[in-house]
Amino acid sequence: MPAETPTVLPSRGDSCKTVAVIDDDHAVREALTELLAALGFLARGFSSAESFLQSDALGDKRCLLLDVMLAGMSGPELLRKLALRGLRIPAILITAHEKTALAPLPLEASACLLKPFSDAALERALHEALSR
Repeated sequence: MPAETPTVLPSRGDSCKTVAVIDDDHAVREALTELLAALGFLARGFSSAESFLQSDALGDKRCLLLDVMLAGMSGPELLRKLALRGLRIPAILITAHEKTALAPLPLEASACLLKPFSDAALERALHEALSR
């Protein structure tokens, strides 16, 4: 399974709206990068928090879309690590666990979406995160 999903270019919209999709499920990561492109966002997928941190992507991300429960470092742990580095990137957490979705959000996260979520819910969450 590839560690990184290729960048998907947007079909419309503003390429400066770059979103990192961090999910250890290849099919989910690929589907989300394609959906984001259809919504007008430039998307780049990563299989883990560690692969994201080791990439050249830190400087060009406007928003993170990340799974709460990742193999290795969790989504909230990644947000804490980025904050310690002085990087405050708006984030949307995603999870398949209802209890996790209802828990208080880390300060860096603007929403937590319960899988499966609608395209409209994702688009609303992205616009809210980017307007912060």
